Amino acid sequence: MTESIWPLPPPPPMPDSTLASPPSSSSLSSAVSIAVDPISIAAGAGDKTLYRPRKLRKLSPESTRPPPPPPLLLPRPLSAEGELEAAVRHLRVIDPHLSAVIDELEPLGLHKFQPPFLTLARSIIHQQLAPKAAVPTYERFLKLCETQSGFSPAAVLALSAEQLRQIGVSARKAGYLHDLARKFHTGVLSDAAIVSHDDRSLLSLLTMVEGIGTWSAHMFMIFSLHRPDVLPIGDAAVRRGVQILYGLADTPRPSQMEQLCERWKPYRSVGSWYMWRLSQAKAAAGPSVVGFIAGTPHQSLMMDTFQVVSLLLLGFFTVND
Repeated sequence: MTESIWPLPPPPPMPDSTLASPPSSSSLSSAVSIAVDPISIAAGAGDKTLYRPRKLRKLSPESTRPPPPPPLLLPRPLSAEGELEAAVRHLRVIDPHLSAVIDELEPLGLHKFQPPFLTLARSIIHQQLAPKAAVPTYERFLKLCETQSGFSPAAVLALSAEQLRQIGVSARKAGYLHDLARKFHTGVLSDAAIVSHDDRSLLSLLTMVEGIGTWSAHMFMIFSLHRPDVLPIGDAAVRRGVQILYGLADTPRPSQMEQLCERWKPYRSVGSWYMWRLSQAKAAAGPSVVGFIAGTPHQSLMMDTFQVVSLLLLGFFTVND
């Protein structure tokens, strides 16, 4: 009789049906998979093999962690080589009405990229101020920050409301600047995070800052980050431009703008720019714009590109943030 390799007493007699050869693969396919070790035991007439459950190995947390999501692919900015030209070509083909406007007006002008924190602070200071007052106030603000070891979130936080008031910044705007600086200082916002977010999540992120509403965020995304497909549906000038472009009886509501401008995707930022220009040109040139849209002779409607962009960025137009 063969000795057991396990120092255990022989098990009680068992029916032959319980002593069997290893289970077949087909029988295991429908059952819970359990690792087993063969055990040789003495079973009277001959050696039999009984399968005993083996301790299962635990999986490490790393092996059960889902794979990271693929990197977010942002659209090319309008300042990328050839992108603005591609946008204009697309709009010409997709919308004959807009094509006539593009032929008449100067192309979109873009500012050079600047750090988001600096640009957002400037937009807060410029809110509700005429350029003649906003520009020197902003320059004094930068000089004041230099006394705190340079322009940074920490430098802005070190400035008191009284110091800001003395250079022409209201108490309310001082609170906005401190909230912006605090969010950058604590890491809620950062220049790197802002440029890496898609449009929808970036809008939610920016509007967490006191004093930055949807309109201000849209302007920042178009003119500072050069995002190609931003539609500022709440902007009164853009809505008036769409009304003129399509000969609508009434100014479209914000809820109607998405549908009316759907065809401009993925370059709604550029289409919106031309609506600003068209709206301002109508105000400057009067009835000639209506004739120009209808294809009749008209006066030139050109405006200074830098002037228009500056008016937009400085909050010249009436907005409801």
